[in-house]
Amino acid sequence: MGIDLEALFKTIGPMIGAAGTSDDEAGGGFHSLMRALVAFDYAVIFAYREKERPLDLYSTFTPDEHVVFVSLYQAGPFLLDPFYHAAREPKPGVWRMRELTPDRFFSSEYFRSYYTQTGLAEEIGFFIALEDGITVVLSLMRREKSGAFSAAEFALVKKAEPMVAGLVRHAWADLARRFDAALRQGKGGRKPLHPAADRVWRNLNLTEREASIIELVLQGHSSESIGLRLGISTGTVKVHRRNVYRKLGISSQTQLLSIYLKNLEQ
Repeated sequence: MGIDLEALFKTIGPMIGAAGTSDDEAGGGFHSLMRALVAFDYAVIFAYREKERPLDLYSTFTPDEHVVFVSLYQAGPFLLDPFYHAAREPKPGVWRMRELTPDRFFSSEYFRSYYTQTGLAEEIGFFIALEDGITVVLSLMRREKSGAFSAAEFALVKKAEPMVAGLVRHAWADLARRFDAALRQGKGGRKPLHPAADRVWRNLNLTEREASIIELVLQGHSSESIGLRLGISTGTVKVHRRNVYRKLGISSQTQLLSIYLKNLEQ
């Protein structure tokens, strides 16, 4: 697919100097810009701040797809998402999902029980860091039948990052206020996951070290990777993991994820 310059210029024109841009207008502008560059199946835009429930700013999903990609994701699985962790670092730029995943991500229970439901071959994201610890992530997704983005396509998309960053900073300057409002009220009648995400492990009577290790396990890190991140031996990681399983009366990562997500809902 070649660059559609006519579509590109038609999209950029109305955006220049535009005031009062809505989520749908800004999201639609991003969608049109990317369509002029590469082919993809879905676009979705989330805003992240700390461990709070992500704000769903824009998406192109059908109602059924929205349940998996947005509603279910916001309910808790986002805490294990490599994009979420890259947003919190923050890690600005344009990234392929596979560049950000832990070493055992594709064999993790999160990947098997949630991510495979999406049916995606690849996801790439623009990570735009804003003030107040907020990062907006604009994702382009391809389904398995569409295949991954080629090296040339990815290189072309990366060149658009300054333009996308400008769009984000113009359209979403009030996100801190929106996050604060969600914390006060609970969007849709549901409590935001802050500080509930931290309380989960205390409610399960895990020590701080045990909680750190188990979170990394759920994210898809191997014992070796966890040891390197925490500065402890692989053997110590395995001992802590066995102790957690014994405390919780479980024997698998499937059970561990189930307990984690169930406690997030309380």
